Amino acid sequence: MKKLMLGNEAVARGAYEAGVRVASSYPGTPSTEITEFIAKYDDIYSEWAPNEKVAVEVASGAAIAGGRALSAMKHVGLNVAADPLFTMSYIGINAGLVLCVADDPGMHSSQNEQDSRNYAVAAKLPMLEPADSGECRDFVKKAYEISEQFDTPVLLRLTTRVAHSQSEVELFPREEMPVKPYEKNAPKNVMIPAFARPKHVTVEKRMQALATYNEASELNQMIRGDAKIGFIAAGIAYQYAKEAFPEASFLKLGMIHPLPEQLIREFVGSVDVCYVIEELDPVLERQIKAMGLEVHGKDKLPLIGEYSVALLRERLTGTTKAPVFAAEENIPVRPPVMCPGCSHRGVFYVLNKMKLAVSGDIGCYSLGTAQPLDSIDSIICMGASISGLHGMEKARGREFAGKSVAVLGDSTFLHSGITGLIDIVYNKGNSTVIILDNSITGMTGHQDNPATGFTIKGEPTRQVDLKKLCQAVGVDRVTVADPFDVDNFEKILREELAAEEPSVIIAQRPCALLKKAGYTGCCTITADCKNCKLCMRLGCPAISLTETGPVIDDTLCNGCGLCMKVCKFGAIVSQ
Repeated sequence: MKKLMLGNEAVARGAYEAGVRVASSYPGTPSTEITEFIAKYDDIYSEWAPNEKVAVEVASGAAIAGGRALSAMKHVGLNVAADPLFTMSYIGINAGLVLCVADDPGMHSSQNEQDSRNYAVAAKLPMLEPADSGECRDFVKKAYEISEQFDTPVLLRLTTRVAHSQSEVELFPREEMPVKPYEKNAPKNVMIPAFARPKHVTVEKRMQALATYNEASELNQMIRGDAKIGFIAAGIAYQYAKEAFPEASFLKLGMIHPLPEQLIREFVGSVDVCYVIEELDPVLERQIKAMGLEVHGKDKLPLIGEYSVALLRERLTGTTKAPVFAAEENIPVRPPVMCPGCSHRGVFYVLNKMKLAVSGDIGCYSLGTAQPLDSIDSIICMGASISGLHGMEKARGREFAGKSVAVLGDSTFLHSGITGLIDIVYNKGNSTVIILDNSITGMTGHQDNPATGFTIKGEPTRQVDLKKLCQAVGVDRVTVADPFDVDNFEKILREELAAEEPSVIIAQRPCALLKKAGYTGCCTITADCKNCKLCMRLGCPAISLTETGPVIDDTLCNGCGLCMKVCKFGAIVSQ
């Protein structure tokens, strides 16, 4: 049986067919759907972990205990998981362990454009890179074979275009893998220095064995064509190059670390000129040039952003070989905005009004930096809003603490914000933290988290009480407030900023896209409007400005009523 599948769905199918028993992940675009599709298979225990470090540790524990395991994350999530990643390279596995990482060239939904292939080199781990959905399924199954043959975790790298594109996948039944025997083995599994030193030797020998294995691996394909020009590529870069230069010769790599040196030497020697096609860093090019081989790559192609068929043709031949169409008029850009009724909008309206310094974080609420809300001063990484604000206060003093806040979502707080809050309390900080509790992990597509009270399968579970949690780490001043009651929210915020101790405000209102938000109808602006344009400062997509004043688009408005709270003249009413 064959089926069209997203790359991420095919990864999940591969895990199912390979007999995976445990999958633990944290959502992050473009990797999220891998675990969402895995959750549809009842034969696999699946979960959303609080963060990627925990997820990899759960999967590692499952593999050590004898069950095949998987963890999936986006590229910046691999940073969070780097600690267990590097040590599991030394420990190895008992049953197979595959760690899926999805890079985001072009930064469609990410704060940086890092290349996760560098982690494979640094952690001394094998890495596979599929080029389509069929290979996603095949490579996952092969990754488990390699993992168990060489006693190693295996990295599977995707990029946005492979993860979110569809192609044909052949389906096979699940292969039930019995749980392997578990034995106490401290020299293998306990990485104290005395045991870790000889394991490093083992890792280096393993990499040599993997390189030898890769020379004859079916994961790599040499495709003979015109010998005048050859391309070495993997993943989506291969697809671009193959479409741009269909008559050329190709060395399509499936295992991109460690590289098959003799195979590469043979291929480079068989063509007149050879190009290495890879998005982002010259990871392959650097290693191939270190072999003493003459190849072209980043001397012709960019280090930044996504590639395309047109880009390769233009950079390598000077022609696109395809018609270029231009719009008759300049098309306005359409930047992302917070949804109508977004529960975060009231908070940022108040923060902008009060002209506070705002240490921001990763989530839908990152859009609070855009005009007209224009509220966020800095965004670093998950959870850094709190610890970053603490550093700002310590650098600038108590007066700054009274004019600044940190904002982050409920899922982000549980991911990596708790430790920053502990740091503030322990080190006598005076910061005010706003937790934007919208009852869901919104930015990645509405996944549950420990604060929602439901598992990945929608089963009821114990719900983290954010107020009690903040109190438990030593914050005495914890207030729950409705961010749409803007006057009261501003009053509470002024009180907390004036306090001589740390405080937390939990801005609690469901995401507008959840059924429990309960929004109905729409709002309208009456003839009483004074054209003060205060409602325009909300940045709501449903409100626009015409020659006669603001108007509300009833096809966009969901009746949340925030604009009614902001209007000082009662000129906005509910229909």
